[in-house]
Amino acid sequence: MVLALLVLAIVAAALAAPVAVRWVERRRLRRKPRARRRSELRDLGDPGRERRAEQRARELLRSCVNEEEWAMYRDLGFIRVFGQMTTRKSGRSAAAGSPYAYLIYPHKPIVAYVEKTGRLLSEYCVEFPDLTGAISQSRLPDSDDVLAKWMALTGDEERLIRNANMHLPGRQVDPSRVRRDLWRLSEWERQRRGPLKAPRT
Repeated sequence: MVLALLVLAIVAAALAAPVAVRWVERRRLRRKPRARRRSELRDLGDPGRERRAEQRARELLRSCVNEEEWAMYRDLGFIRVFGQMTTRKSGRSAAAGSPYAYLIYPHKPIVAYVEKTGRLLSEYCVEFPDLTGAISQSRLPDSDDVLAKWMALTGDEERLIRNANMHLPGRQVDPSRVRRDLWRLSEWERQRRGPLKAPRT
């Protein structure tokens, strides 16, 4: 009698095991999103943290770039940097003009283009992780990302280009957006120059 009950208990346990495993698995999956949400809220802690980090980053960017570059970023959301490699090799000064330039966007590749024609040349993917944890474990505030690219490009353009992942235009940044931004930049510069004075007769 005892042996029969023992066998019956083992058979019942064997039949119930898959059901129990599925139930435990479902509970675990249901708890995961909650636990993830709790950890995200813990990480955020302060909802204004991201905004304050961006404000500090903007102040730092403003203190590092020149007045025109700051106004460009403030008004248009990107910075143009003229290329220096060809002017160095040819011995021309940067004031004489550069045949190419870059557009620096926050959290997007640096876009190179021909200054006179606007022809897009390439995209350079570079990443600067947030080692301070100002916003997240990996993403810098927008203005810090722009500043890091600006510093790398103006400090050692050749090294940045050599180490970046280069792609053809349109890989990550929509070419029509870049062309629109180049048009916006030319209009912005025209407005800053003001109306042309008519020559005296």
